[in-house]
Amino acid sequence: MGVLMNASHESLRDNFEVSCKEIDVLVELAKSYGDGVYGSQITGGGFGGCTVTLLRQKDVDGLIRHLKEGYKEKLGLDCSCFVTDAGDGSRVIQL
Repeated sequence: MGVLMNASHESLRDNFEVSCKEIDVLVELAKSYGDGVYGSQITGGGFGGCTVTLLRQKDVDGLIRHLKEGYKEKLGLDCSCFVTDAGDGSRVIQL
């Protein structure tokens, strides 16, 4: 899954040109964190905004520190991080 996420980001960046420097920095920082990160990519409508990163639960706090410190160092800006869990996906709900 992580390999596909990374390839998706590269395609969105290179083929569709919908990424930007700020997003690319976040993706590269996430990928540089180490073995705990499986993949990272732009999410949403493109042209800035957010990334989604798939990683081991035990690495969440360390990655957040890494992203905040690296983003500040590389761009002079603060970034916000939100921790989420995967949902069940689409399904029929009986009302």
